[in-house]
Amino acid sequence: MNFLRGVMGGQSAGPQHTEAETIQKLCDRVASSTLLDDRRNAVRALKSLSKKYRLEVGIQAMEHLIHVLQTDRSDSEIIGYALDTLYNIISNDEEEEVDDVEDENSTRQSEDLGSQFTEIFIKQQENVTLLLSLLEEFDFHVRWPGVKLLTSLLKQLGPQVQQIILVSPMGVSRLMDLLADSREVIRNDGVLLLQALTRSNGAIQKIVAFENAFERLLDIITEEGNSDGGIVVEDCLILLQNLLKNNNSNQNFFKEGSYIQRMKPWFEVGDENSGWSAQKVTNLHLMLQLVRVLVSPTNPPGATSSCQKAMFQCGLLQQLCTILMATGVPADILTETINTVSEVIRGCQVNQDYFASVNAPSNPPRPAIVVLLMSMVNERQPFVLRCAVLYCFQCFLYKNQKGQGEIVSTLLPSTIDATGNSVSAGQLLCGGLFSTDSLSNWCAAVALAHALQENATQKEQLLRVQLATSISNPPVSLLQQCTNILSQGDKIDRRGSKIQTRIGLLMLLCTWLSNCPIAVTHFLHNSSNVPFLTGQIAENLGEEEQLVQGLCALLLGISIYFNDNSLENYMKEKLKQLIEKRIGKENFIEKLGFISKHELYSRASQKPQPNFPSSEYMIFDHEFTKLVKELEGVITKAIYKSSEEDKKEEEVKKTLEQHDNIVTHYKNVIREQDVQLEELKQQISTLKCQNEQLQTAVTQQASQIQQHKDQYNLLKVQLGKDNQHQGSHSDGAQMNGIQPEEMGRLREEIEELKSNQELLQSQLAEKDSLIENLKSSQTSPGTNEATASTRDSEQIAELKQELATLTSQLISQSVEITKLQTEKQELLQKTEAFAKSVPVPGESETVIAAKTTDVEGRLAALLQETKELKNEIKALSEERTAIKEQLDSSNSTIAILQNERNKLEVDITDSKKEQDDLLVLLADQDQKILSLKNKLKELGHPIEEEDELESVDQDDEDEEDDDDGKDQDHI
Repeated sequence: MNFLRGVMGGQSAGPQHTEAETIQKLCDRVASSTLLDDRRNAVRALKSLSKKYRLEVGIQAMEHLIHVLQTDRSDSEIIGYALDTLYNIISNDEEEEVDDVEDENSTRQSEDLGSQFTEIFIKQQENVTLLLSLLEEFDFHVRWPGVKLLTSLLKQLGPQVQQIILVSPMGVSRLMDLLADSREVIRNDGVLLLQALTRSNGAIQKIVAFENAFERLLDIITEEGNSDGGIVVEDCLILLQNLLKNNNSNQNFFKEGSYIQRMKPWFEVGDENSGWSAQKVTNLHLMLQLVRVLVSPTNPPGATSSCQKAMFQCGLLQQLCTILMATGVPADILTETINTVSEVIRGCQVNQDYFASVNAPSNPPRPAIVVLLMSMVNERQPFVLRCAVLYCFQCFLYKNQKGQGEIVSTLLPSTIDATGNSVSAGQLLCGGLFSTDSLSNWCAAVALAHALQENATQKEQLLRVQLATSISNPPVSLLQQCTNILSQGDKIDRRGSKIQTRIGLLMLLCTWLSNCPIAVTHFLHNSSNVPFLTGQIAENLGEEEQLVQGLCALLLGISIYFNDNSLENYMKEKLKQLIEKRIGKENFIEKLGFISKHELYSRASQKPQPNFPSSEYMIFDHEFTKLVKELEGVITKAIYKSSEEDKKEEEVKKTLEQHDNIVTHYKNVIREQDVQLEELKQQISTLKCQNEQLQTAVTQQASQIQQHKDQYNLLKVQLGKDNQHQGSHSDGAQMNGIQPEEMGRLREEIEELKSNQELLQSQLAEKDSLIENLKSSQTSPGTNEATASTRDSEQIAELKQELATLTSQLISQSVEITKLQTEKQELLQKTEAFAKSVPVPGESETVIAAKTTDVEGRLAALLQETKELKNEIKALSEERTAIKEQLDSSNSTIAILQNERNKLEVDITDSKKEQDDLLVLLADQDQKILSLKNKLKELGHPIEEEDELESVDQDDEDEEDDDDGKDQDHI
């Protein structure tokens, strides 16, 4: 308030004095009038004065306006006027034309006024809660000014207002309802309000996202026409960025909700003649940035990877590549699209493979990578576009050994197109590496270094590359050509930075030689390389050349650290001595430290994307800064190490290699054991299957036996019914006389009885064979078990005898040991007594010593023998327990088999009884048949001889059956 009084004091008196009185009267009317119309008119008058006399109205009327909001909620008109007045007081928006003479102090003063009034308003948190409750009113005259007022509060003091809204019940949910308002002006201002609300507040961002904000915003963007929409689409995209940027929870929710798929229609830009308005360019720029937010390298790797896969699966990456290869696309959109595609494919093998297969719509079609590289090495292209292409190439090769191999293979002699019809990626890189444009040299060197990143195979492959510099001279290797250009320095006239070419080549060589002793040997094989490096490091040059000196020191240090001592003239120790003589170790380390102390080094180490204001700042690559950080300390230690320490380190390496060999050996042993275990598991599974099959076979046989029993019982019942039926027919014949039809019926019955008899006989034969099989299967396991049990008993008896003899030997040995121990004690006592009494001559000492050693030797031998006997007893006891377990298991199996045998015997006796019953039935049946035939003879019916023969045969068979039954009974 002191500040406000000071501002008022600074204003001139005069006409404004009357306005202050008017404002005071209006405030009194608002406070004291009982009629609503009077209060409404007073608030309307304050609203009209609030823009021009913002300070006076704010000081005198704010308290009264807040009271109106609390008490007059039933009248929407007065509430609307009050909200508009508060908005005019708090907001810093200058709608009226400002005079050019007005200085910056007035604008700053105006901003201070807004923040001061905002602070007064939110000092009572109930005011913000009241404002939130007013937003629930559907009336346009209340809701719209309320939205504007809350937005202005958030713009003035965002963090404080955010905290009040966060703790108020349902505060964020009330604001989310604005997006569903059917009136576009409220919906659009609601988007602006949510923009201010979600800025830099992760908790509110999460609440807004879980209140279905993504669905509503994407619906609005679709309704407005996607990228062809107006400023509303821009506002929605900015709000989406607020919700997703640096918020892993919301990013995951966006991906899980399948909202990435709904982004694909944004990039359907249509034909090239449709035109690109400024709003469309802005919208597409924001859409591309939103895609980059989801796949940013700063996100957690798992979240980025899942979003990259989702973008490939829904076709979003394909749509972006279409824009990339389209014609008529504005330069800034094309640049941002390249950057977006870069981050969508970075580190994702599936997306990288797809990008490698994309072709430009040219005749003949060329790969997209080749077309992009042509732009990168073309000095006429914009600098920002060339940086974007380099970033795209780096992302394509990031953790992509397959892509690295494809790029390097285009440089190898076997794969170069001899016809020259098509240019390859490798040829473009070489062309850029040796062009007269320093920026092209730097970009090509960094791109080629990324083709070698963490890939020892490609570093060795690149050593095979040969270049034809001129027709007369023989071809030289790529490594040699790089060192030749490096040594020439400023002799070649180049466009651009003087040191950019050398720094690019030095970064390429450092990346190439690190972790590759073969490349180090090739580099040192050229006798002019080491003198050139030492000469560069030893010179005292200006600040511009310090970076080159530092990189030369790094390259020389790499040549020492990764040296395998295969060249006698350039062994590790000799190179260290050379540094100490020509440069000095301290000076060398100081020059090496120039790299990491440089300002551009720290700038490049922050983000993977090469983002520079101009080409002069393009010095370091992000991946190279990681390499420097990794090698700087290692090289420093290697320089200060002595030859003895080097030898010790090599010995340690050898021991580590031996240890690794032992570990690999044991790993192989474990693998073999795993294979054996798998085989044993398979055998167990097969045995289990066989066991199950046998069990099923046993159950099937049991069911078959039960079926035979059931059939047998049915036959018995049928025979009983036939006998009753036959008896009734015979009674009828005797009573009523014999008719020819009855005679035919009797013959049919005789035939049926014969067939039944044959069937019964066949079943009896099957039963007999089954019983025999059961008997044989019963007798064979019994004999095996008996023999097994006799063997086990014999083995146990033998083991018991051996155990008894061993125990007796042990007892005798222990007795002898105790005797020897007592003798030893006596001898020791005697020798001690003798030594105390008389000085012992040399001979007696030797004799006693010989005796004691003899006794000790015998005692040690006996102790060793006792130990061996104990081990044998332990082994025998283990064998005994194992044999006991086997015996117990065999006894249990014998008991089980005995039970089965008893069951089979019971089954045999039952089947014998059933067989006897069947024989009796058959005999009765034959008797009845004979009686029937006799009756037929008596009645005068002729009986054929076959029937008589059959009856005779039947009698013979019955006699044989009786004989068999007697034999069985005898057995």
